[in-house]
This record gives sequence, structure tokens and C-alpha cells, in this order.
Amino acid sequence: MTQHATREALQSGEALQLRLSESMPTMAELCTSQDPSMFRSLLSRIGDKWTLLVIGVLGDERKRFTELAEIIPGISRRMLTVTVRALERDGLVSRTVYAEVPPRVEYEVTPLGRSLQAVALTVGDWVSENQHTIAHNRRQFDAPREGAAADDSEPGFSAER
Repeated sequence: MTQHATREALQSGEALQLRLSESMPTMAELCTSQDPSMFRSLLSRIGDKWTLLVIGVLGDERKRFTELAEIIPGISRRMLTVTVRALERDGLVSRTVYAEVPPRVEYEVTPLGRSLQAVALTVGDWVSENQHTIAHNRRQFDAPREGAAADDSEPGFSAER
């Protein structure tokens, strides 16, 4: 890496740290202003296991329920139903039912949901870039330490942690 590229990377990192430090008080204000219960509820909705995957997978196209179930690894039909219903309730996804035999149901992201897609893709990129490091960290953390007694209350954790 050239000296110029190194300087730019450092400045970029410093700019990111500055933005993060400036955002922290904002988050504290956000979670306590207006309706804290609603704020926590929405964070819970978008932070659950499946929401960002469904929003991201829908992209710009309508997709049938069965397509979503096939594309999203590990999601059960019941959990997909629960997730798309919650997203529909919040106005992030619209559902269209066609009067056909068998019935056809399609889902698409609403304009409000599209504003969440950028966040979903950003989080997805971050996970993709960092998953190996985090997997390594988990293995390190979960590895039994010499002489440490295991705590049976939570699997994977030792008593000294």
C-alpha cells in the first residue's frame, strides 16, 4: 500500500470513527424520545433472524411464497408466514392474492420497505466480510480454557468468563 493510500485509509477510518462517535448520542436520544416502546419494537422487528433476509431477497421483484421459501435457507414455511405477515402489518411488504386454483400469493417490497433494503444489503455485506473472523472469535471464546470449570447453565461458556 502506498503512503498516499495508507493516509487515505487512515483518514477514512478516522472519518468513520467520528461519524460513529457523533451517532452514539443520537441513538441514546432516539431510543428514549417520542415512543420508546415503538422504537424498541421496530428495532426488534428489523433485527430478528429473518426480516432483513426477506427484505433483501425480495429485491425489486414480486415473488411467490414458494420462491421465497426456496431462496431463503433454513426458514420454515410457518416462520416465513409469520415474518411476511409482520412485514405486511408494518407496511414494509405488500401481499397480493390471486383468485386462482391453486391460489397464488405474491409479495413485494413497498416504498417504505425499499428504504430498509439499503440497510439490509449493508448489513449483509458486513456479515459477508466479517463472518470468518467472527466464526474464529466464537471458536476462541468457546474453547475450554485449561483448568477452567464448565458452567452448565449456558452451553459453550466457562465459569471464569
